[in-house]
Amino acid sequence: MADTALTAPLRSPLSHAAERLAAATRTSGGAVRLAELPFLTQINVRLDPKGAAADGVGSALGLHLPVEPDTVVRAGDLTALWLGPDEWLVVGPPGRRDVESRIREASGDEPVSVVDVSAQRTTLLVAGPRARDLLAHGCSLDLHPRHFGAGRCAQTTLGRAQVVLVAREEPSAGFWVLVRSSFAGYLTDWLLDAAMEWTS
Repeated sequence: MADTALTAPLRSPLSHAAERLAAATRTSGGAVRLAELPFLTQINVRLDPKGAAADGVGSALGLHLPVEPDTVVRAGDLTALWLGPDEWLVVGPPGRRDVESRIREASGDEPVSVVDVSAQRTTLLVAGPRARDLLAHGCSLDLHPRHFGAGRCAQTTLGRAQVVLVAREEPSAGFWVLVRSSFAGYLTDWLLDAAMEWTS
């Protein structure tokens, strides 16, 4: 029987752009920091937020799924993003294959949808004192900390690409920009072009 195990190393959608992102970070003099955070575990969950499954999943993961729109809950190395009244994205470090199975087991007999979408997107880190200014170049959201502060998330467009934007828990942690792999190269080019104000 043929061996079907993967033998080639994983390659992220932006592996070819790593040096360009690092160079922009260096030449910005600390104004912006750009990097890819590849291979984050991403599990899409849909269930009744008032049902027993929601409590079971929360207990299994050690965090409560947020019920306030566009908010984030973090516990340990897992982060839950509110995407809709009955939809969340649970994000963890690379290789957390147990997250999907824990959610399924904790859901019991209630109707739920649990889908590993880790390969669908990659994540860009945008941080630094001018991160909000950089993102504001191509995002229609009001990114002022009063409106989009730490612990907020939104499905929106950035430079015409559909993204999930996450304001990390501390201002210095910057933003996650979760983008479909097929648009990652385009969005990286857009960010690098928009960052030229601080990197030229």
